[in-house]
Amino acid sequence: MKFTFYGQSCFMLEACGKKLLFDPFITHNPLAKHIDISTLMPDYILLSHGHGDHVADLLPVQKQSGAKVICIAEIANWLGKLGVENVAGMNIGGTVKEEVFSAKMVLAIHSSTLPDGSSGGTAAGFVINTEGRKIYFAGDTALTYDMKLLADENLAWAILPIGDNYTMGIDDAIKSTSFFNCKKVIGVHYDTFPAIVIDHKEALDKFAAAGVELHLPGIGESMEL
Repeated sequence: MKFTFYGQSCFMLEACGKKLLFDPFITHNPLAKHIDISTLMPDYILLSHGHGDHVADLLPVQKQSGAKVICIAEIANWLGKLGVENVAGMNIGGTVKEEVFSAKMVLAIHSSTLPDGSSGGTAAGFVINTEGRKIYFAGDTALTYDMKLLADENLAWAILPIGDNYTMGIDDAIKSTSFFNCKKVIGVHYDTFPAIVIDHKEALDKFAAAGVELHLPGIGESMEL
């Protein structure tokens, strides 16, 4: 399985010949100016919530690729009004089953408003099950005891926000890994704005001291999971 980071909380998972793009926010991110969104061409786009730094490139990427959008019902309804037809709306606790993966929507503690001010419903994360492994994308979230419910999922990797201010910071992200028993983490949602700039060495050292493997890939960098 291949993971490629595109900055903020945007990344691609490639598994079983399909491309799953999460939270597309690239062209408005100065740190990702070298990424050409016309080359992405995902088969699916999964959205954790409606904030602009997670959906800014949704419409152009979906239009050029025809990707199926998987998101909470309120965002699905909003997309329908904009003429996007290939959408699977769902809600917290539900699972969408596609040809090579399933996506279970889990709770994130965060707000969610769409760019035009419409309600984005409840913020969410996903547990992706593909190639015999489960990947947890927490979305934008605070630390919450609900994460303990993921302990039985036998997660292979967790993709966690670590930038603080708007989401969990480094210390709470580390604590969360003890809730769901996952020792391999990819950090996201950091450095894009002044309020979420982190000290990379501090983050790596703290995770290592807790016995957790933290990866901070560069924008455009890929790694095998």
